[in-house]
Amino acid sequence: MKALVYDGVETLNFRDMPDPVPNTGEHLIKVEAVGICGSDMHAYLGHDDRRPAPLILGHEAAGTIVGGSLDGRRVTVNPLVTCGTCTYCTGGRENLCPTRQIISMQPREGAFAQFITMPDSNLVTVPDHVSLEKAALAEPLAVSWHAARLALEALHPSMERSALVIGGGAIGLAAALALTAMGVQQVEIVEPNENRRTYLEDKCGQKVVSEATAPASIVVDAVGFSATRALASERVAPGGVIAHVGLGDNAGGVDVRRLTLQEITFVGTYTYTAQDFRDTCAALFDGRLGALNWIDVRSLTKGAGAFADIRAGRTPVPKIVLDPWA
Repeated sequence: MKALVYDGVETLNFRDMPDPVPNTGEHLIKVEAVGICGSDMHAYLGHDDRRPAPLILGHEAAGTIVGGSLDGRRVTVNPLVTCGTCTYCTGGRENLCPTRQIISMQPREGAFAQFITMPDSNLVTVPDHVSLEKAALAEPLAVSWHAARLALEALHPSMERSALVIGGGAIGLAAALALTAMGVQQVEIVEPNENRRTYLEDKCGQKVVSEATAPASIVVDAVGFSATRALASERVAPGGVIAHVGLGDNAGGVDVRRLTLQEITFVGTYTYTAQDFRDTCAALFDGRLGALNWIDVRSLTKGAGAFADIRAGRTPVPKIVLDPWA
């Protein structure tokens, strides 16, 4: 098969790789759409020790089952593979499974390829009225759905529901969409990039500002740098909740004194549970997350250029989706 392979820092090559072989209980999937995630960018820049070169990156995938009794079924992929038997898995918190694996990290190759294999339990059937390009958004949408759910569960019931989302990339936009779908009426995104602000306002119908000034009961940090954590600490209302999603760096920024004195809850959120993924798919399929028309579809053969465009800030679109067969 053909695949886009991470061969070193800022080095991606489109080349032949061995075809994957399904294990027992797995399906062979023809990948027809796969998104570029921020974690893929971290690996591309050499900032992720969990993704050493050479490796096929990519975990936001949708496609069609090839062979077997489900041949031809259109599916979107939950890339998080867990043991299913530990206390976290049996308690519905599969994302905390101590032996969890995710495609695009060793030992599982990723989905910037024409084929992948996945367990049956990791697949959700995509209805015919939903394109596979949009279905590939299920994974990043689930990340934000999980964060929004945890934030709302942690918020004191007496608090007015308002939200500030830091970062207007795919995860930030998805967080705003998830919070809105969950009934939060006041949602604002802070995004410094003027081109992206314009895109989010005109194309996605979001309220977007260059600087955050008003406090919010929920602040979602979809970036995860020390400066954004400092902003979250500053802008969250007393008694509010910070949901920290981004993994930009690990250099501090949290105002622990303010969090303590004003009883602010800080929630770290990672990926999603299996139920979160299914709930996100249901919301995606029935239109509760909007038109989802904020993607730029390109050929996987042009994947290296897409990464370079993201690196240089040349694209205002929150998500680039690659087609391995174009």
